[in-house]
Amino acid sequence: MDDKKYWIGFNLIKGIGAVRMQGLIAHFGDLESAWMAAPADLAGAGLGLKLIERVVQARENVDLDKVWERIEKQGIKILTWQDETYPQRLREIEQPPPVLYLRGEYLPDDLFAVSIVGTRRVTPYGRQITEELASFLAANGMTVVSGLARGVDAIAHQSALKAGGRTIGVLGSGVDKIYPPEHRTLAEQMMERGAIISDYAPGTPPDASNFPPRNRIISALSLAVVVVEAGETSGALITAEFAAEQGREVFAVPGSILAPQSKGTNKLIQRGALPLLSVDDLMQALDITRVGEQKAARRIIPADTTEAKLLSVLGNEPLHVDEIRSQSELPIEKVSATLALMELKGMVRQVGGMNYVAVREVQSDYSV
Repeated sequence: MDDKKYWIGFNLIKGIGAVRMQGLIAHFGDLESAWMAAPADLAGAGLGLKLIERVVQARENVDLDKVWERIEKQGIKILTWQDETYPQRLREIEQPPPVLYLRGEYLPDDLFAVSIVGTRRVTPYGRQITEELASFLAANGMTVVSGLARGVDAIAHQSALKAGGRTIGVLGSGVDKIYPPEHRTLAEQMMERGAIISDYAPGTPPDASNFPPRNRIISALSLAVVVVEAGETSGALITAEFAAEQGREVFAVPGSILAPQSKGTNKLIQRGALPLLSVDDLMQALDITRVGEQKAARRIIPADTTEAKLLSVLGNEPLHVDEIRSQSELPIEKVSATLALMELKGMVRQVGGMNYVAVREVQSDYSV
């Protein structure tokens, strides 16, 4: 459990987001110390009176051990900024969510993802485009991301699963509060081949105000966002705005100027979004044909500075794990866990007696 229950504790307090969480960590060193801190010390960390009152109330009213126990029973995983498995693309945006709640699995290959979003009142035209696009992406190794809403979102998830691919749904509620309720079966299927994710704590109901902010996660997890159909006030347009701010490619499917569901997408194109006229447009923009090669390369390119450091120590001559620990100056638990993962990736090989060799030289963007 380490200190994750304290991340959850602060995540439950209204008004404490990414910026204040960073401030607390910078001031106290860790969130356990911040949770235990006296009001005067919290003020020293930059919290105002109202927030300090909320922290004190939360400490009095919330049993973090029970909260953690409940989350574990529900099979919910917790990812924080400190986890190496926290989605890399999401980590890159301004003010990424400090805590993610997840059911299912987020895999390294989910780095290769495209979001498909659109109206709940989808037309037959929109349905056909969504089905074809999601199926094509899934068949070509791309993860399909959307918001599990009615209409385009659900069709995108269903089509990706039908094509044998992976799909991720980002919720505007806790991951234990599937909305809309008729998508519970779909959500269960997604957990088997993908995940449902939220930055809202378990138990959070699907309040209307939660949905626009969650759209920034949909776009951030992806290389590109495709808006299939959207009215002039559709939430899909908010996703497109976030995508543009985050430096993601934004595609919009053009439609009839008479169709309400195409007013939003046509305006996006007018404002500079790329018109999606065929799947070839996506293939060329994202170089989808090379996704297989890129995934293979990721399995031998160091994922982080720890892997890079261990690779800098290892060579063709067998080296015992104790010597690896000594030369890398890393804790033995970290060394052992990372070597096990690197062995699965094919980056290192154990040659008996806890001795390891590097399988091949691997270039890294990480400095060690």
